Amino acid sequence: MSVIHFSKLPLFKLADYLTHQVVAPLSLSHCSESSATSLDLQAFRQQWQQLQQLTSNEPDQSTPSSAESIEALQVDWLIDLFNTLFSAQNVRLVRGESEPEYFPATETAPARIEFAHGFFQSALHEISHWSLAGKHRRTLPDFGYWYAPDGRTEAQQQAFEQVEIKPQAIECLLSLMCGRNFRVSQDNLHANFDTSQSTFEKDVYNQAKLYIDVPQNLPTDAKTLLTFLAFVCHDTIDS
Repeated sequence: MSVIHFSKLPLFKLADYLTHQVVAPLSLSHCSESSATSLDLQAFRQQWQQLQQLTSNEPDQSTPSSAESIEALQVDWLIDLFNTLFSAQNVRLVRGESEPEYFPATETAPARIEFAHGFFQSALHEISHWSLAGKHRRTLPDFGYWYAPDGRTEAQQQAFEQVEIKPQAIECLLSLMCGRNFRVSQDNLHANFDTSQSTFEKDVYNQAKLYIDVPQNLPTDAKTLLTFLAFVCHDTIDS
C-alpha cells in the first residue's frame, strides 16, 4: 500500500490564490472593521518567525526552551490570532483541560471552541470543525455532531471517517500553511477489526487537493484563516 505524503500537496497554489484575492491582507470583505484594525499583521508575522527560530535553534543554557514550552507559545499565538480575527463572530478559542468540546454562545458569554489538552494540532482540528458548521449547528453543543469514543465498531468507524474527511482536509491545509506536518487521525486505537483496508487517509488527501484545486469550495471562515496564515506564516509569501 502506497504511503500518502501530505507535505507534497501543492500548497503554494492555494497560498498564491488566497493572497491574490485581496488588495491588502486587512481588506478581506468578511473581516469586521474592528477585527481588521486591531489585527497587526506584521506583528503576528514577526512573532511567528521568532517562534520558528526557537524551534530550529539548538537549546542552550542562555535560552532554555523545551518542545512543550515552544508549543505553548505557538498555541498562545494561535489563540490571539483566531480571537482577534473572528472577534465579531462572538466566539473564543480556548485551551481545554481534557477532551475537546464546543459550547455555543449564551446571552452572557461568547461561544467557546475548547481544544484538547492545549495542543496546537487539536486547536487546528477544532477550528476546522467550527469552520464547516453552519449557522444552526453553531447554536448546538458540539455542533450537534454524533460521536462515539475509541473502541467503535466497524460500522461506527466507517460513519466516523465519512464525517471526518472534510474537517481533517481543512486541518491538513491549516497545518501545512503553518509549516507543520499533518497525519490523519482515525481515533480508534482499540479497534477489534481489520482497519488496513480503510481509504480514509487517501480520502482526506483527495479532499485537501480538491480544496486546493477549487478553493471556492472552502468554507468562508476556513478561507479567512488560511489567507492570513498564508500572509503571516507560509514561507513562500513575500513580506
